[in-house]
Amino acid sequence: MYPLKTILLFTLLMHALFANDIPIKSIFEAKDLNGTLLISSLHDKEYSYNMPRAEKRFTPASTFKIAHTLIALEEQVVTQDENIKWDEKIRTYEAWNKDQTLQSAIAVSCVWCYQQFANVITNDTYLNYLKQMNYGNGKTGLEKSTFWLNSELKISAREQVEFLKKLYRNELPFHQKHLDFTKEILVIEKNKNYTMRVKTGFSNGLGWYIGYVETKEDVWFFALNMDINNTQLSYRKEVLFEALKVLYIL
Repeated sequence: MYPLKTILLFTLLMHALFANDIPIKSIFEAKDLNGTLLISSLHDKEYSYNMPRAEKRFTPASTFKIAHTLIALEEQVVTQDENIKWDEKIRTYEAWNKDQTLQSAIAVSCVWCYQQFANVITNDTYLNYLKQMNYGNGKTGLEKSTFWLNSELKISAREQVEFLKKLYRNELPFHQKHLDFTKEILVIEKNKNYTMRVKTGFSNGLGWYIGYVETKEDVWFFALNMDINNTQLSYRKEVLFEALKVLYIL
């Protein structure tokens, strides 16, 4: 039999834990979505939904392009303003069927661009950077050109948030000019109230929406993943923005 004080403490702890879920839970339920969202501030405030899933690792898909951009710049396989020549292969996504820059490639999540980089960067180089960044499980697998899409590399929402905090604090193993540039091309919205940086991801029914928003009061880092199909891609942004508003962050 546990003492009453212990039971009360446990009850209060569990209430505080799941109270964080309540505002965000309704957003997921309204769209009948299975997923998780972790929102963590620079000053250790935190909100979450479905924490067990937030600790579970999934393929990063195109969210890896943040790290991949830094690696490619650091290894000098591409420059900040370089024209990335289209191979003239027609792909389903029209925005990919032309020359790119790093800024456009990350905005439209151009897979073939980053596969070109992977043809030059060695597997050992990738493994070394993954270890230095403490990125997910740090694995690449057998196919170097797709390891971030649906292969060995896995990362959790919690680990995504920690990675983003390192990016913000300039604690990743890259030159400052590469860190600054990568942060700049992640900006999707900037106004007098906030600056929002985002990278999306989607692979085999898993959708990601990660990034951070700088407000006047704090910096909020977020990682969302959910089970969706091709017709539900807009839900990623919708859920995140609804959560930020219901929590009075935006």
